[in-house]
Amino acid sequence: MPFANYKLPQDSLTTAQKEDLIHKTTDLLVGLFGEVVRPNTMVLIEEVKDGGYGRADEVFVLPDEYRAKG
Repeated sequence: MPFANYKLPQDSLTTAQKEDLIHKTTDLLVGLFGEVVRPNTMVLIEEVKDGGYGRADEVFVLPDEYRAKG
């Protein structure tokens, strides 16, 4: 069973964009492993709250211009 896990900043994608990401990821995995995996492919999108992630001692907060509209 293929499993893809995305961790994204909260509010960075709309519901429609998340659905598109799930469909495209499923299609990618089906392209690699064959149609037999489609019914068992899991795509999980986890949203991380502002301040809940960082790199090299820098805590990230998503700027308003990058937040999903809609």
